[in-house]
Amino acid sequence: MDYAYCGYSGLQLPRIALGLWHNFGDVDNFAVATDMVNCAFESGITHFDLANNYGPSPGSAELNFGRMLKDILDGHRDEIIISTKAGYKMWEGVYGDGGSRKYLIASLDQSLQRMGLDYVDIFYSHRYDANTPIEETARALSHVVRQGKALYVGISNYPTEVAERMYQLLASEGTPCLISQEKCSLLMRRAFDEGRVEVAKRYGVGTIAFSPLAQGLLTDRYIHGIPADSRAAKIHGYLQREEISPEMMSRIARLNEIAAQRGQTLAEMSLAWLLREGSDITSVIIGASSVAQLQRNLKSLDNLIFTEQELQTIIMAS
Repeated sequence: MDYAYCGYSGLQLPRIALGLWHNFGDVDNFAVATDMVNCAFESGITHFDLANNYGPSPGSAELNFGRMLKDILDGHRDEIIISTKAGYKMWEGVYGDGGSRKYLIASLDQSLQRMGLDYVDIFYSHRYDANTPIEETARALSHVVRQGKALYVGISNYPTEVAERMYQLLASEGTPCLISQEKCSLLMRRAFDEGRVEVAKRYGVGTIAFSPLAQGLLTDRYIHGIPADSRAAKIHGYLQREEISPEMMSRIARLNEIAAQRGQTLAEMSLAWLLREGSDITSVIIGASSVAQLQRNLKSLDNLIFTEQELQTIIMAS
């Protein structure tokens, strides 16, 4: 595993992190999930990314990960990075959603309880809440660090201008923002196009990409249709069938051809494109449904070199 310093900090993150958004809830196979976490750690993946509402059901991914901490990672807490988030609806009533001080602190307390932890390494504001003053959200994030419940803080899904203001506020609170989490892939490049990656870099903030394989579209799984065990086939999945259009399949087929010419799978090339030198992406968060899939994605680190011609061809194809 390769590691990179996250923004202007002393914290190194693995170039590939394991996300528990899918396949780690109470509707999933716990033994398979445990095998994936074990394989990840043994492969040098030291960062495990969660959120309060990951499941389904909401909270179950954290509960299951807490069990794994005891079962297979006992004694390794100081060797791993655990991140969680709050921002989307988690419980009923007006205090279970958004960016208020009450919700963020209560949610982190619940997350710590579910995982059996005293602290998390990174706590994110999961989304920008326009109904809460951004100053309040910033003070709440700074407060949990002073309490010792989080070592670092980050933001996710923030518009460019609001992200920049948050960076300024957190710095003024004495709690510089460590990291910004962006939905980013070959098929979703807005974080680059809208300047969020560049702004983060300017403020010494690292950028970590989630959905780097576009919920599985940037693999060869959908070239010949929708597999029965795929995310698009699941009723609780986030990838919708209508997203797999003929036009999209044509784009994916072209990218698959380029990957083959590089001696990579489409998934390997897509991850490598994000992690290539000059992209300013600190790390990517991958999902996985099996140990074999996880191991295949790790192969992306074997070839992160692209020629200018390849980069141009990839952008045109995508």
